[in-house]
Amino acid sequence: MSSETSEEQQEKGFIAEAWDTLKTVFWALVIAIIFRTFLFEPFNIPSGSMYPNLMVGDYMFVNKSSYGYSKYSFLFGFPPFEGRIIGSEPERGDVAVFRNPKQDGVDYVKRIVGLPGDRIQIKAGVLHINGEAVKRRRIEDYVINPETPFPESIKQYVETLPNGKSYNILEETDAGYLDNTKVFIVPEGHYFGMGDNRDNSSDSRVLSSVGYIPFDNLVGRATNLFYSADSRVKWYLPWTWFIGTRYDRLLHSVD
Repeated sequence: MSSETSEEQQEKGFIAEAWDTLKTVFWALVIAIIFRTFLFEPFNIPSGSMYPNLMVGDYMFVNKSSYGYSKYSFLFGFPPFEGRIIGSEPERGDVAVFRNPKQDGVDYVKRIVGLPGDRIQIKAGVLHINGEAVKRRRIEDYVINPETPFPESIKQYVETLPNGKSYNILEETDAGYLDNTKVFIVPEGHYFGMGDNRDNSSDSRVLSSVGYIPFDNLVGRATNLFYSADSRVKWYLPWTWFIGTRYDRLLHSVD
């Protein structure tokens, strides 16, 4: 016959239940850290440099196994090491997240258009790779921020890279600051990235602020959106979550 009082039994039951909860939380955190470190990491889009394919307010998953792992794959850059583990090179046309080589701790997302050894140049707004103009085809204008009182229409093109990868780009003018450049020769072990919103992107064309992307700085390849919100969404106003969610972009693949 047990000598424990009902109070003692209740206390032991509470301790056992609390311990089980702590273990569940601990293992959930471990799994989440492993998932984030080695598989997929969430990122949000804070600027319009990748319109029309990535919008301000998009939240996407980045596949961290696409290019292998470097020190930039891990939280706080720990453990520190040089090079990549299980590295595989990006393909031309990939939308990649990388650590800006000119701004430590800042991640950028751009499209990889130049591979090591390529000669990249922009002439009158048209991308040239190794002396050949990349095909682009004019389509209907793209409207930015249609939910606001001041929507903006911008010229839109379909650009097709030499490997057949096609995607939409925006080009306000063919005579902008970055629409006529020198020839960039991509160094070995580096890549050339550009925003799809060509006249509103600080990218590899600007050597002082981004420049060539070292292979080690690649974090991963953008794959899918898991949420998207327009400018009407305010996190402190729950009813705006429903009217401002871009439902047509949920689980949308990143082209």
